[in-house]
Amino acid sequence: MNNGGSNRTKKICISAAVAALYVAFTLIARLMGLDSGMIQIRISEMLCVLPIFLPPSVIGVTAGCFLSNLLLSGNWLDILVGPLATLIGALGTYALRRWKWIAPMPAVLSNALIIPFVLAYGYGMEEAIPLMMLTVGLGELISVYGLGSYLIAKGNGIFKGLQC
Repeated sequence: MNNGGSNRTKKICISAAVAALYVAFTLIARLMGLDSGMIQIRISEMLCVLPIFLPPSVIGVTAGCFLSNLLLSGNWLDILVGPLATLIGALGTYALRRWKWIAPMPAVLSNALIIPFVLAYGYGMEEAIPLMMLTVGLGELISVYGLGSYLIAKGNGIFKGLQC
């Protein structure tokens, strides 16, 4: 019996659910004033650890970032480049998934290295790019490792039935 169709459907559903969670968590961060700017802690970035356990979440976090930026920022550079930084980080996390505590580091690094340029050129922030690399990187560390550590620690049990 061929269950390729149901496996594909499962992957699409996982991607869509992760994207929806990303948008919801970004909206929560927006309400708390944490989602954007030079100092940002996007709660939704904790989902960047999911590629360790759920490969379809690479598309989910990327789509979620795109939708969040489309809905909340309206800045074309942020809408295009922000999801690219998330995609690079999620792909790196997936590539390093065998080392689950190191695997999320690409998400931190890609955002810390790319997003300051979006802030500088997309939003006209006059702050020094190296300083923004530090502040964005610290926010990513808080989100990805601080908040995402629970998902990393409990991931095999939480996501066991969702594996594709």
